[in-house]
Amino acid sequence: MRKILAALLIGAAAAAGAGAAMAQDGPLRIEIDQGVIEPLPYAVPDFVPETPAAAEFASQIARVIAADLSGTGLFREVPASAHISKVTAFDSPVKYADWKAVNAQALITGAVSVNGSQLTVRFRGHDVFAEKELGTGLQFNGTTDGWRRMAHKVADAIYSRITGESGYFDSRVVYVSESGPKNDRRKRLAVMDYDGANVQYLTNSASIVLAPRFSPTGDRVLYTSYESGFPQIHVLDVGQVQRKVLSSGDGTMSFAPRFAPDGRTIVYSQTQGGNTDLFSMDINTGAKTRLTSAPSIETAPSFSPDGSQIVFESDRSGSQQLYVMPAGGGEARRISFGQGRYGTPVWSPRGDMIAFTKQNKGRFHIGVMRTDGSEERLLTASFLDEGPTWAPNGRVIMFTRESQGSAGRALLYSVDITGRNLKPVKTPDGASDPAWSPLQN
Repeated sequence: MRKILAALLIGAAAAAGAGAAMAQDGPLRIEIDQGVIEPLPYAVPDFVPETPAAAEFASQIARVIAADLSGTGLFREVPASAHISKVTAFDSPVKYADWKAVNAQALITGAVSVNGSQLTVRFRGHDVFAEKELGTGLQFNGTTDGWRRMAHKVADAIYSRITGESGYFDSRVVYVSESGPKNDRRKRLAVMDYDGANVQYLTNSASIVLAPRFSPTGDRVLYTSYESGFPQIHVLDVGQVQRKVLSSGDGTMSFAPRFAPDGRTIVYSQTQGGNTDLFSMDINTGAKTRLTSAPSIETAPSFSPDGSQIVFESDRSGSQQLYVMPAGGGEARRISFGQGRYGTPVWSPRGDMIAFTKQNKGRFHIGVMRTDGSEERLLTASFLDEGPTWAPNGRVIMFTRESQGSAGRALLYSVDITGRNLKPVKTPDGASDPAWSPLQN
C-alpha cells in the first residue's frame, strides 16, 4: 500500500495516531499516519498561454498556486530547474515517467487565455504514480484584474481534492494597519487577500479603530471606533466603504462586536454604571437584549457556527477565564481551568474547537481547546501573542505578535492547529487584530 504522509490536517487524529486507510493504487491524497510528517512533492509548470495577451499571466498564476500550496506546509514543490518534461500544450498527453523521475507525486497543469479584459484559466491535477487525472479538471472565468483570485481558486480546488478539506486561499483578512512610532501609533482599517496581497484601506488614521470582524457573507465589517471620544460600534460596507454607527451616542461604551451566523444580529460588550456586560442587537431595528448581568467584566463574545451558543471571557471567578452560554443568555459554564488567564476566544467555523489567547508566567500563547474545555493545546509562545482568528476551513489560525522594546511593533502570523508551520504574514506596515473572511463567492 502506497502511503503519502503530510502535515497538519486533523491535529486530533494525528495525536491519536489515526489515519484514513488508502486502497492499493487508490486516489492520491494526503494522509495522517501516527503523526509522521512529510510534505507531498508536487510540480506546477508555468501554465500555457493560449493567446498572446495571456503570456504575462501564465507564469504568475502558476507561482501563486505554488505559494498557496507550499505555504500550508503540506506540500513541497519540485523546482522548475529539476523538470524534465516541458508542458507546451494543455491537451498534450502527460509524460508521467518524466515526473516520476523527479519524484513529483502530484502534477498541476493549466492554460490561460485572454480576450479583452476577460481571463479564462483551465487546469488539471494529476496523480503521477497512478498515471491518471485527479478529477480536478475545471475552468474559471474572470477578469484580468482578478487573476490572483483565479490562482487562489485553482489552489483551493487542488488542496481540497488531495486533502479532503475545503480550501481557504480565496479569502480575505481585515485587520488594523499600524504606522508611526509606538508613542504616536496611527491605526486604520485595512483588508487584504489572505496572503497579504491587494491591500485596501477602509478608514483613515484620524481616530483609533479596534477589533474588525467580517460578516458571514464577507461584505460588511464590524469594528470599534474612538471617533466620538469613547468606544462605539460601527458597521462598514466593504465594497462601497460606507459606514454607520450602531451603538448609541448616550455616553455608554460599546465594543468587541461580532456578527451572529445569520448576519442580522450582533453580540458585543457595553459598559453601564461601571459594569460591563454582553448585549445582542438586531442591526436592522436597533433592538437590544441584555445577555449577562454579573458584577464582573464580560467581553470578547463569539458565536458557535450554528448560532446556538456564545463563548466569551469573564473575570467572574476572580481571574480572566472562558465561559460558554446559550445565545439568548442564561447560565454560563466555565470551560478554561488551566494555569494563567484566558481571553479573546473564537469558535472554529467547523464547530469543534475554540481558539484563545493565554497569559501565563510572563508569556503569551495562542491555543485551542475542545468546546467543553478539554484537550487544551498551546500553539505558540512569545512576548505578546493575541487575538486569534480562524481560516474558513478551521485548520489554520492567524494572530497578532508584538515584539518587545520601544521599537517593537505588531505583525501578523499564522500557524496550523498542530502548532506547526508558524510563519509571518506580509503587510506593508505593522498590523494587528486580524479577522478572516469566509471563502469568497
